[in-house]
Amino acid sequence: MATRDWHLYLIRTDNGTLYTGITTDVERRLAEHQQGGRLAARYLRANLPVELVYSVAIGSRSLATRLEWAVKQLPKSHKEAIVSQSPDSEALRALLKIPADSNAG
Repeated sequence: MATRDWHLYLIRTDNGTLYTGITTDVERRLAEHQQGGRLAARYLRANLPVELVYSVAIGSRSLATRLEWAVKQLPKSHKEAIVSQSPDSEALRALLKIPADSNAG
């Protein structure tokens, strides 16, 4: 069975906030959020429409989860810098000071 890379993404909501999430299928997840149904994040259901402003392939779920947590801790100005700079996975990890998975393979 083929494994799918996990992606970290940022969505801009109608009220200008940035929502951070992870998924193995960015297009599917964005569509779920945009539809606002039960599969959408609760926060996003109240702040439609939404727009994907950044996504990056991370690899493992473990690393994606650590990066998601780190991004969620950032002030909005730092998240906006990520959106404008659009760093690749390595640059994002360096920016957030998150080491790669030691057991990735």
